[in-house]
Amino acid sequence: MKIELTEITVGELAAGYKDNAEGGVVGYEGKLNIRPAYQREFIYKDRQRDAVVETVYSGFPLNVMYWSVQGEDQFEVIDGQQRTISLCQYVEGEFSVKLGSFSEVRAFHNLQEDEREKMLAYKLTVYRCEGSDSEKLEWFKTINIAGERLTDQELRNAVYHGSWVSDAKRYFSRPNCPASALGRDYLAGTPIRQDYLETIIRWISVDGDIEQYMSKHQNDADAAELWAYFEKVLDWVKSIFPTYRREMKGIEWGDLYNEYGKLPWDSTDLETKVRTLMLDDEVGSKKGIYLYLLSGKERHLSIRTFSESQKREAYEQQQGICPVCKDHFEIQQMEADHIDPWHSGGKTVAANCQMLCLEDNRRKSGR
Repeated sequence: MKIELTEITVGELAAGYKDNAEGGVVGYEGKLNIRPAYQREFIYKDRQRDAVVETVYSGFPLNVMYWSVQGEDQFEVIDGQQRTISLCQYVEGEFSVKLGSFSEVRAFHNLQEDEREKMLAYKLTVYRCEGSDSEKLEWFKTINIAGERLTDQELRNAVYHGSWVSDAKRYFSRPNCPASALGRDYLAGTPIRQDYLETIIRWISVDGDIEQYMSKHQNDADAAELWAYFEKVLDWVKSIFPTYRREMKGIEWGDLYNEYGKLPWDSTDLETKVRTLMLDDEVGSKKGIYLYLLSGKERHLSIRTFSESQKREAYEQQQGICPVCKDHFEIQQMEADHIDPWHSGGKTVAANCQMLCLEDNRRKSGR
């Protein structure tokens, strides 16, 4: 990979700056793609943005920036998007900052002529890299942006960027994207860090292989299939569990839809069972109620376990004898078991505790 060190001024960087929203952000007389498809949206807080401007105004060193060579006299930002946009927005007059010894905030056009010239002449250090996609990606993985490393999905967006990724981001990666409006109560994470997009691709892909799905669809004209799938998942969830509860947020609904979506469900019956289980103090995981009702697997409920004192009390009463095989064991060789199981109404109380040897307890649990 070829890496070239160069310098450009703030004035050169901001020349031709345009934020075309969905169409991207460009600068450097249109030669620099400031926000490529795989880059996150602008996420600097005001204080971070202001600090960049203050650094340049004061003539202090600013961290180096990294560009990727895309063709003859064409570049895109690998690292430095937030700093670049901060400077360009300030020069364009989009915000004001308190600078120097002045007590009031000032926009770029409020500066004295010599101050403006000094800022525009400030030299930025830029590394331009040219090489294969894999070489640039490996370099990209090592670079911090705004003090935060890229997420796995942001890196995937870099590898498989194209028409499909751009359209998928329109649905799943904007602050006020359609996925957020439809499913924010059901999805964990945030769209801007690609959590929504990563989740939905994992749901729809074979065996959760996100890379395989993105590779297959990289050159698709749009991501309509992904959006249609997401709508089906949410419609299904809302039809069988019409009463929303906060415990429903973050459940892997797509996985459940893939496995149980074609089975007949009685929403009224499910609601009655949800309400009952929510009131059951033996159920340790209220979120697990939904997985239990669909799968029938009791382990999702995290039924309350016996305390160490209850285990010791049962062990002493049994004198270390397993009631199943009648052999004697040390306490560490035994496990607590509900005499009357939870699904038959058994409670996690001392009177319902017995100690079984490991083999017999595992055998009973497997029945």
